[in-house]
Amino acid sequence: MFHWRNSCLLAVLALTLPAQQPATFKVNVSLVHVIATVKNKSGQLVGELTKDDFEISDNGARQEISVFERQTDQPLSVALLIDVSGSTAKDLKFETDSASRFLKALLAEGKPDDRVSIFKFDDSVTRITPFTHDFTLLDTRLKKISGSAGTSLYDAIYLSAGELELRQGRKVMVIISDGGNTTSSYDTHQALEAAQLADVVIYPLVVMPITSDAGRNIGGENALTFMAERTGGRTFLPSLGKQLDKAFDDIISELRTEYYMGFYPQGVPLTKEHFHLLKVQVKKPELQVSARNGYYGDAEDGSGRPGDSPVSGLPGQLRKKR
Repeated sequence: MFHWRNSCLLAVLALTLPAQQPATFKVNVSLVHVIATVKNKSGQLVGELTKDDFEISDNGARQEISVFERQTDQPLSVALLIDVSGSTAKDLKFETDSASRFLKALLAEGKPDDRVSIFKFDDSVTRITPFTHDFTLLDTRLKKISGSAGTSLYDAIYLSAGELELRQGRKVMVIISDGGNTTSSYDTHQALEAAQLADVVIYPLVVMPITSDAGRNIGGENALTFMAERTGGRTFLPSLGKQLDKAFDDIISELRTEYYMGFYPQGVPLTKEHFHLLKVQVKKPELQVSARNGYYGDAEDGSGRPGDSPVSGLPGQLRKKR
């Protein structure tokens, strides 16, 4: 069992300029990482673009792309969040069966450095496994998942983002839920900020047995869609069975058809806000890019080697703020 420390690991330096001084620009030696997927008008993934096809701006200032990889070899860390609250109990076995197939394919097709950690959430948030490449361990723990009342969706996003922040390479959060939230200590914006601080791409799978607007948690769907769009992911609304399996397959396809880019910020206008607005575009207007919309403060230098989180070990509950 381990305890969550409720503090940000990223130190941000803010500079306030007197009104009479001219605009100041920031020169940063730290590499900012950007993961992007590109699709054509038919929704098909496009994986053959070059560095010259992309443009990136930071707070409106055009940046030079210093690092570019197509179908990147960067290690992948996936946090799989499963809603085990009372509202999902009857569907849980179907969801975990699909999740098991997803993890098996993900690890079989991926790199040896790829890792997955499973979290469950009801009125609390519990890490079921450390980050591991061991499918047998993941599958065994997955099949033993159970839950109770309450739904701490935003707490699960916030706390698992903190675990992902400690890791190197690409970081992804896959959420299986009906979109409900009843017992979280953190709100939507705090959860999104934690994900953006950790450079996490969010893929919500909102499994809703109710197809009409009446009775559906539209607010929960909208909140998850908002977070997915801001981090460069996308939201799926599958039913159980084949549609859920296909959603998992689509996530794997996107993860295997990603562009990894990096730039050293130059001439970026300083603002009082810690958030840097990123804009990633392609020069071909018929193509659409999905990428995160910004980052907080300075970026990591990205020089380390991938490894397991220092808080790996036995499953344990993550402590929420009081």
